[in-house]
Amino acid sequence: MTKIKVVTDSSVQMSDEEVKDLGVTIIPLDVMIDNTVYVDGVTITREKFIEEMQTSDALPTTSQPPVGSMVETFNELTKDGSEVLGIFMAESLSGTVNTARQAAEMSDGKVTVVDSEFTDRGQAFQVIEAAKMAARGMSMDAIVDAIAQVRANTTLRMAVVDLTNIIKGGRLSKAAGMIGTMLNIKITLGMSNGKLEILKKGRGMKTIRNFKDEVIQTIAQTPDIKGVGVSYVAIPDEAQQMGDQIKAAVPDADVLVRSTGPIVATHAGVGAFAIIYYRG
Repeated sequence: MTKIKVVTDSSVQMSDEEVKDLGVTIIPLDVMIDNTVYVDGVTITREKFIEEMQTSDALPTTSQPPVGSMVETFNELTKDGSEVLGIFMAESLSGTVNTARQAAEMSDGKVTVVDSEFTDRGQAFQVIEAAKMAARGMSMDAIVDAIAQVRANTTLRMAVVDLTNIIKGGRLSKAAGMIGTMLNIKITLGMSNGKLEILKKGRGMKTIRNFKDEVIQTIAQTPDIKGVGVSYVAIPDEAQQMGDQIKAAVPDADVLVRSTGPIVATHAGVGAFAIIYYRG
């Protein structure tokens, strides 16, 4: 029976224990802050990245790994005859999945690449399911079909409370951004078919509180919730409170509260948070 090894990128939201216990290989992204390049999760932690981002002169940038580096990783993992399943963040957020596709074609071994159509914990739900199935000796086709179901049953909701990074990153024109800041505009977003879409705009933190309460209420009323992630940018106490509320609402579900990675943090900005959940 051919062994299947699961690979993903460092935008994934997994605890260190999950990565170790499931034997998942993480390919790190590069992060540049004021002309200094760091390797995500290797030479800079998520918490340190947030600190540096808040004091940087320019908006940090992230880049996918070189195709040659990915080829080396795939070749190393498949040299014993194993197959590789690579699950990467949404193509709309990064070119990483396309780099992985190129590397798969160049690799000496058999590599299957999947666009998770998510990032963060939404991506992790698929990676975790794939790794568990691989450990049970399931086939590649069965695993790919199963994670497609996980993907279809995953919901991501995000709140952005400070438009500064969106303005810097060109997501809003400067004029529109200034108006938004003056009016204390907050936005909420969802992810559908691999793309982030604005759900609502509103003034003040009441918009965010109502959004949070609505999402948690929806989770409480949704049957068969398997897992929930609360990912955040520089608001650990508030995020933990959300996590506690969710755990009380769905005590049988796994709930992970953790600082998000550089890609989401860079564009969402300080104070942002996402609640991601899936049902079985």
